[in-house]
Amino acid sequence: MKPLTTINDNFSTSPQISAKDLTDIKAGGFKSVICNRPDDEDGGAHPAHNLLESEAKELGLQFAYLPIVPGQINETHVEQFKTLISELPGPILGYCRLGIRSKMLYERAMMFDA
Repeated sequence: MKPLTTINDNFSTSPQISAKDLTDIKAGGFKSVICNRPDDEDGGAHPAHNLLESEAKELGLQFAYLPIVPGQINETHVEQFKTLISELPGPILGYCRLGIRSKMLYERAMMFDA
């Protein structure tokens, strides 16, 4: 599995995952995965979200797709992300190319909940 950045007991981030990583993600206790990487980023050289979603669901993981273009996080994205993390069972793993967008979305979503 890719190196994880643990934000808290309910949320961690990861760089791009593969279908093979999903077994380790499930074994690690995660219940949900959020993809924040657009399928066409970098020419689509990484696995498309629908493939990962299908594999995740076969393993009993929830999966959400909220693609964010690097450097273009806006308040609508933050609100959508906040809704996802409030509705999906945790712990949740968010991923993108490096894990940075997922981490920023989480931090911004939680900014006013402290």
